[in-house]
Amino acid sequence: MTAATPEAQYIHWTENGTDHSALWRSESGMAPPKRIVIADDTTNADTAYRLACEGTALLWKGDFQNARQLLQALARRADHKGSKGKKAKAPKVPATPTEAFHLHRQAQSQRGRTLAMLLVPFEADYSIPLRRAPDVKLACNEAYGRGEHPFAMSLRELLGVIGAHEWRRNGVEIPALGERIHPHYGVFSPVRGEYVALVNEAPLPKNAKLAFDIGVGTGVLSAVLARRGIERVVATDQDQRALSCARENLHNLDLSRQVDLVKTNLFPEGRAPLVVCNPPWVPARPSSPIEHAVYDPDSAMLRGFLGGLKEHLTPGGEGWLILSDLAEHLGLRPREQLMEWIATAGLKVLERHDVRPTHARAADATDPLHAARAAEVTSLWRLAAA
Repeated sequence: MTAATPEAQYIHWTENGTDHSALWRSESGMAPPKRIVIADDTTNADTAYRLACEGTALLWKGDFQNARQLLQALARRADHKGSKGKKAKAPKVPATPTEAFHLHRQAQSQRGRTLAMLLVPFEADYSIPLRRAPDVKLACNEAYGRGEHPFAMSLRELLGVIGAHEWRRNGVEIPALGERIHPHYGVFSPVRGEYVALVNEAPLPKNAKLAFDIGVGTGVLSAVLARRGIERVVATDQDQRALSCARENLHNLDLSRQVDLVKTNLFPEGRAPLVVCNPPWVPARPSSPIEHAVYDPDSAMLRGFLGGLKEHLTPGGEGWLILSDLAEHLGLRPREQLMEWIATAGLKVLERHDVRPTHARAADATDPLHAARAAEVTSLWRLAAA
């Protein structure tokens, strides 16, 4: 992927009486802003916030560090407005969990659009022509590939690229491996360690020398299975970033010879005595590529896995479904529906291994979805042909 694509889009603005344009980049698919004004160190936060809320983007031409401070000021205003609005419009009857979820997502989306209105320019080599701008060439090359054209994008997205570069460099400690996994930009980080532990501890089917890992992501589950003695793992994903990330991690763990990576939707060809899948847990529309690991409209991947599992299992084989019940507590997918999908697919439940999440949000009483998160359980469902 390079800075120029067949579907290239541009932004246009006027500066000192002269018309300008630049290639537009947005990983979330945000449309190019139609109204753009020049902003610099003299632009105050109240003016910038008003313009951003109105849908006017600010192309920054001042000091880079001042732009970061302005973005923080915009975030404070957005958060203050949100909390004040909630108090002013608090319903007499508390919202249902489903309503709370959709309101929360709506507020997140609006906040994201507002903060994305602060833009920074880039040269073709990913250098930023602003005072005190950091060197982000390596981070951008990791995220986007080789640059070819000057462009502009939101400062908020750039900070996400920089953060992803730090995650990739430092890695995430995986106790089940005693090693670090290094997530790439756009590939979901395995920070929820409880589901990895479930895969590491569940009893393996007898004579399971082959396993399929459906939706490989960073490669963490393939690595766990290989370390547990599975002689060959065939891991699939549709996302080239995920495949590249998994390939690098498996190489670093010296597991490349045990794991074959295949670019395909869901299942590879053939059958296996063990098929593992950790699909997105929440049936909702993602707002950015990385959210595809969490949000899946209409539970498409979950239903696809269950629907195709039986025909990809060897006799006596098992399918391991790793799934949180957060969607159930949010009223988005009842347990009865999951059980119906399992039965309709010609499957039965052999056993279920449960664990409670340990992430910070589960204990954060200020989280709008705290009640659902506090009740959440992550499960490994051991499934077999009925």
